[in-house]
Amino acid sequence: MKSRDAIRLLPLTAVLLASAIAIAPAASAAPTGPIVIAIEAPLTGSQSGNGIDMYRGVKLAVDQVNAKGGVLGRQVKIVKADDQANPDLALSVAEKVKAAGAVAVVGPYNSSVGLVNLPFYVSNKIVPVQLTSTDATTGQGVTVQPKNSQISPIEVNYLKNGYGYSGCPKVVMLVDPSAYTAGMAERMGKAMVCGDGAAVTSIPVTPGQTDYTATVASALALSPNILYVSTYYPEGSKIATAIAASKTSAHCFMGLGNVDPAFVTEAGIAASQNCRFSGVPEAAQMPDASSYVTAYKKAFKAEPGVWGTFTYDSANVLFAAMTKANSTNYSAVMKKLLATKGFAGQTGTITIGPKTGNRTKVPVYILEVDKKGAYVVDTDAS
Repeated sequence: MKSRDAIRLLPLTAVLLASAIAIAPAASAAPTGPIVIAIEAPLTGSQSGNGIDMYRGVKLAVDQVNAKGGVLGRQVKIVKADDQANPDLALSVAEKVKAAGAVAVVGPYNSSVGLVNLPFYVSNKIVPVQLTSTDATTGQGVTVQPKNSQISPIEVNYLKNGYGYSGCPKVVMLVDPSAYTAGMAERMGKAMVCGDGAAVTSIPVTPGQTDYTATVASALALSPNILYVSTYYPEGSKIATAIAASKTSAHCFMGLGNVDPAFVTEAGIAASQNCRFSGVPEAAQMPDASSYVTAYKKAFKAEPGVWGTFTYDSANVLFAAMTKANSTNYSAVMKKLLATKGFAGQTGTITIGPKTGNRTKVPVYILEVDKKGAYVVDTDAS
């Protein structure tokens, strides 16, 4: 009897099993479309020289990885995000990046822009490998670029010791009100107070003026030993022109925001050579960037600038993290990015501090402009 009941139940069991299989959710297939990443930079406007170089750095990295099969077996697609170095455009640009389906963004570059839109990227789970230098963006993604707190000690040491003054040199600062430049000037002002306790004078620079002769004259009227110029291009190049024209004996020091090939083009080699700069040299001067320089010249029929090397490394660090995570998921990729250690980049070996997301050892130097108009390391300052 039991045997006959069991036989009768077999068809019913088979039907139920087939039904269960039919209604069970299918295993989700692995994504097969392209991985979309954005490059956010000032692709147009006054800082477009740097922005285009930054785009090319990412494009070169993407072209190379796609030629090898892509990332996780998928091709990588670039979305251009042009913020024009304008914080007023920051949020709308980030919204376009999200709408394009990007899972990560290399950039932004300008600190004032990043202060606005990096929180948007993080809250929308778009991985930022950013290039802002203000310490106020620490923890919002990761960066392979130097931060204010890493740049400032090098600048301060040079102003105190690099010009050969036996005592405390008098510094007057010309300062753009943007987040990065104002932050750097604040650090310099505190560090360069002399024994009399008098505050270091800071003269505001209004971006967009055609001439800064009057601004420079007001600074020189205070009889400084050193003019510290914390601006971006093109303001810095115009100030350098005015300083050279004044024939002052005061030394000219330009902050990192002025390191732009267009600076030399506009100010001229002679006026540019009158100043020293903090920053990183052009790619051709970077000790580990020879393969990048060769590939860049072949791909774009142009000389690489300064910041494209950093976006190239940023993209490759991102691809390595995606590969290790076996995913493009925000949390998984961020975890691997924060664990980056000893990555062999074109800007040098890259280790990311897991608590900050900042690069632990950065390639910051004192630069000068050579007779060809290139930014090179001032070997006398090392």
